[in-house]
Order: sequence, then structure tokens, then C-alpha cells
Amino acid sequence: MPRISSFYGLIIYMYWNEHNPPHFHVNYGEFNAVILINDFSLKEGYLPPKAMAMTVEWAVIHQGELIENWNLGLLGLGFNKIEPLQ
Repeated sequence: MPRISSFYGLIIYMYWNEHNPPHFHVNYGEFNAVILINDFSLKEGYLPPKAMAMTVEWAVIHQGELIENWNLGLLGLGFNKIEPLQ
């Protein structure tokens, strides 16, 4: 599972050959979640509120890059790393 970013204990992944809608995966300790790229809503799983807030803050900043990575993954071209939340 390709890691595209990590910060403050959050690890952000995208997988090859994923299904729509566009999304990314987040691991934070024992917690796992799937976040939709279009509206940053929680599709599956759970993140503590502070972790969710940091994830959404990061995703808002990098939404264009997330969409680009989604499209690259659909084509089997790999993923670009995305800068962490500072």
C-alpha cells in the first residue's frame, strides 16, 4: 500500500486499482479510516476528532494533488508523494 504522506502520527495511503468514489486511507495508531476526496467526509472507519481535523486540513490544502494521484493510480502509473501538514 503506497504511502503518499505522513505527519503527526497520521499515515496517508492510496491503493492501486481502487473503486470509486475517489478516496484515500488514513492510519493513526489503532484507528483506520477512508476519507472521500471530493468533500473530505468519512466513508469508513473512525479517527479521533483531532486526527480527523488534521487530516481534513491537510486534504483541503492538497485536494488537487489527491485527485491527480487518484487518476495516476487508475492508470497504473504510481503515486506522487504529497507534502505533510506543517
